[in-house]
Amino acid sequence: MGLERLTRQLFTVPAEAEGERLDRYLASEIANYSRSQIQRLIDEGHVVCSRVKHTKANVQLREGDKIAVTLPEPTVATPVAQDIPLDILFDDHDVIVVNKPSGMVVHPAAGNPDGTLVNALLHHVKDLSGIGGEIRPGIVHRLDKGTSGVMVVAKNDMAHQELARQFHDREVEKEYVALAWGLVQQRKRINAAIGRDPKNRVKMTTRRDDRARSAVTRVTWARDLKGVTLLRVAIATGRTHQIRVHLSAIGHPIVGDALYGGVHRRVPHPLRAVTKLTRPFLHAERLAFTHPRTRERLEFSASVPADLEAVLMELVPEDQYGSIFAQQPAESDD
Repeated sequence: MGLERLTRQLFTVPAEAEGERLDRYLASEIANYSRSQIQRLIDEGHVVCSRVKHTKANVQLREGDKIAVTLPEPTVATPVAQDIPLDILFDDHDVIVVNKPSGMVVHPAAGNPDGTLVNALLHHVKDLSGIGGEIRPGIVHRLDKGTSGVMVVAKNDMAHQELARQFHDREVEKEYVALAWGLVQQRKRINAAIGRDPKNRVKMTTRRDDRARSAVTRVTWARDLKGVTLLRVAIATGRTHQIRVHLSAIGHPIVGDALYGGVHRRVPHPLRAVTKLTRPFLHAERLAFTHPRTRERLEFSASVPADLEAVLMELVPEDQYGSIFAQQPAESDD
């Protein structure tokens, strides 16, 4: 890695990760690094597993294995416009609403210098709000890399300030579709502050912490699929990993979410379809906000993408598939 400054991260493999491939495990533990980027680090000799002489990406981990990873220090670079296709749901002088695909990072960061939503927006939009700075122009809120769905982006500073106020004052409605392990009760309300996990800086936690911030998650609709539950989830707050952390905290992690316990090594045959997931089953289906200039209330939705739909089609009997998204209107927040 030349003259770049390097940092070293150390991991001890927990019992629940035993049998997992090295590259898959590290991709779930190291923020903003994809599996292919982890594989490149391994190939270049920047990853060492204590139990093996020659570390390879497909090493099967054992509980207690010590892993050392050498990473380059984050570098700051001005994003460049890239001709990346975008599913644009709405576009005017003030805002643009997009349906972000899974696998796309919202803005450049360590391990993801380009190929982000910001890079794509710079190609499709002539001007973006400067409030977010060079790295995050126009970005008012974010979705995790593995989460697909609806996002709004500000195209000027007035729109950015007003949208930021609406998010802060909890005037924006955000509803997600999720698949969680176990049976989750409809109308379940989770009110637990979220903060950075002191034992793993990649993760968030609901453990008590003076710096944790309040967060409320509500299950507005649920359908039991015999071992997993299909949910609609509304959030008033928007903390990092909020839905993933909250559902994991009550014992129902999102299916496919390796970081928060949602990947199971042994899956009952009727649920084998979930093993096809390469990301958490989480999709931002609906977003409603007030237009910053016209004051009109706008609402946008994006259907569950093909990869998640394919899993559902195997989990739900064909004669019931047309009704699985039947729902009751979401209740307002207290």
